[in-house]
Amino acid sequence: MGFFHQLHHEHQARYDKMFPYLWAYAGLLALAGVLFAIDGREDILRGLYKIVTTEDALITDYVLVAGPGAALVNSAIVTAIAICVLYLAEDTLNGMTLVEMGLMSGFSLFGKNFVNIWPILAGTWLYTKLRKQPLAGNIGIGLMATALAPIVSYIALDNGWGGPVEGVMAGLAIGFVMPPLAAYTYRIQNGMNLYNVGFACGLVAFICVPLMASMGADPTTHYRWAKGYDLPFGVLLGTICAGLIIIGLFFSRKPIWASWAGYRRLLQTSGRAPSDYLRMFGPAPVLINTGVNGLIGMAYILLSGGDLNGPTVGGILTIMGFSAFGKHAFNILPVMAGVAVGSVVMDWSLTDSAVQLACLFCTTLAPVAGYFGWGYGVLAGFLHSSVVLYTGSPVAGMNLYNNGFSGGLVAIVLYPAIMAIARHRKPVLQDEDYFDQLEQDAPIMPPEPHELKEEE
Repeated sequence: MGFFHQLHHEHQARYDKMFPYLWAYAGLLALAGVLFAIDGREDILRGLYKIVTTEDALITDYVLVAGPGAALVNSAIVTAIAICVLYLAEDTLNGMTLVEMGLMSGFSLFGKNFVNIWPILAGTWLYTKLRKQPLAGNIGIGLMATALAPIVSYIALDNGWGGPVEGVMAGLAIGFVMPPLAAYTYRIQNGMNLYNVGFACGLVAFICVPLMASMGADPTTHYRWAKGYDLPFGVLLGTICAGLIIIGLFFSRKPIWASWAGYRRLLQTSGRAPSDYLRMFGPAPVLINTGVNGLIGMAYILLSGGDLNGPTVGGILTIMGFSAFGKHAFNILPVMAGVAVGSVVMDWSLTDSAVQLACLFCTTLAPVAGYFGWGYGVLAGFLHSSVVLYTGSPVAGMNLYNNGFSGGLVAIVLYPAIMAIARHRKPVLQDEDYFDQLEQDAPIMPPEPHELKEEE
């Protein structure tokens, strides 16, 4: 028994070495922000003030509101806060940690800031104290629940209703209810929607927004969308992605052939949640996968005539984060192709801002393509591209993970339908055939002695 625990602790200690690299990422964002700034530090400070005092409902591009320098510095600060929170909570570092970094840094370009996330994090902390649960097992949910940070900003800034105290109280309530709700919604989506917390946040927003409206609030969606930054953001993202691929191939303390072979094995997985690629394949294939997926996302936006700005760069960073937990080239391309097919027959264009976001965030349904094949992936993307355009209006843009909510709806409908078709074609097919033990989030540890006694 002692051997297994020692092995487990050594395994965890190996991933604790990720912290310096996470800090390097936050530093890179801050450096990029300073380089982007035109008027120096004062320009960044003024921009940060604008970000904090601006209503953050979708779509609020911080690049347009405050400039690219302030937007990137805000992203760096929020990323640093997330790293500190994970460290203080003694959270287990794994592939989901990289997902959290991608979400926090990406959405800090259009909705999250270093002020409006705190009440929600505090609410999750209160939940763990009341339930006497470890913060480490819940803080990741709290970080992702900051998708509802626009509700905190809207109420706290007194946009016709509320104030700072009310905003903090709303954030505490959101952070408190999210851990149990996310655990429940995870089960009903069958691992087919990678943005599970986004689906849970959508349900909360569907309750919060009508309550706010009943009390006199009038939240409305916004359209703040920056253009003209394709070259600088393209250079920044291209450099990061190329650097990740090079590091994964040549500087990962493995032979090049071994790193590439690991990446090829990664491409054969379904991506169904939970699929922790960092534990399954190690850092080298994950770095390659992250760089490749980032380039795919950037190329998709540019080739379709879209814009690289706060929201789209945030979407690309999200794809890169989930490259450690379910996404790869073979399962995201079919879903993205489904959105492109939708643009041919639907009454909207790929250059529409909401559709550009759908092109990137539709990859939440990548497991559909990975498990059931490319055709089903195209169908999932096709359906998602239209559903997502209408799920944001009832919640007035208050859920930043709106694609996660619509992806959950599509997954809940598609999964039983596809399973019925698959079982008709192959009657012996069972749910176990669709869920590999290899894709568990953590290695299965032997039971504790007291657990064996309880069972007896």
